[in-house]
Amino acid sequence: MTAPAIDTSNPSAAHPEPLLELVGVRAAYGPIEVLRGVDLALYPGTVVALLGPNGGGKTTTLKVCSGIMPVSAGEFRLAGRCVNGVDASELARLGICTIPEGRGVFANLTVRENLWVATGTGASLKDLEAAAYERFPILGKRRHQIAGSMSGGEQQMLALSRALGTAPTVLLLDELSMGLAPRVVTEMYDIVGQLVEEGLSILVAEQFARAVLPIATSAALMLQGRVVRSGDPQEIDRELSTSYLGG
Repeated sequence: MTAPAIDTSNPSAAHPEPLLELVGVRAAYGPIEVLRGVDLALYPGTVVALLGPNGGGKTTTLKVCSGIMPVSAGEFRLAGRCVNGVDASELARLGICTIPEGRGVFANLTVRENLWVATGTGASLKDLEAAAYERFPILGKRRHQIAGSMSGGEQQMLALSRALGTAPTVLLLDELSMGLAPRVVTEMYDIVGQLVEEGLSILVAEQFARAVLPIATSAALMLQGRVVRSGDPQEIDRELSTSYLGG
């Protein structure tokens, strides 16, 4: 099955088409259904915060969007066309890039070697390094350091740099805040906001809602495999305590 090219040439249209969309999507691990009719839309140049407690289906939703998890019912759409069954490698070539929970760097490789991994997309190591060290100067100082010996924040910077080296259109982030100090989390989400200003569209799954809501364009609250509420981030923020914090 051939997926459509992602066209974001007209982001200023009055009613832009969703770049990425889930319509009534269901997905399961064997006999256990995890997603139970998820509806979600990511528009060009926006950040959608996918919120909810652990076990709500956030990570599985990102796996569907990256092509790792198959859709058992409903439709996964890119630029308006159904791409059910398109594999992860093809979706990656179309511009969908994922930074998984736990950062996903190669802990036994140096910073430079981690960036070299991204040259498989056609970018040169020289260009990847230049872009990474300009955005994150600390990585330039660490270029020969083993990635696993760096701080969590530095590893997250490396994961972002490697992802950006693939020139993605859509970035999927899973629990960006995991294991990071609050100050570092704020810094990382400031960077995410900058990436959107540069033209990326980002879907971020985050348990700690108030870390991502300040830079989110819209938010969706996910419980027990369903999106139970979506809309303005400030409105969602006000509902968080009564929705799943028990307030």
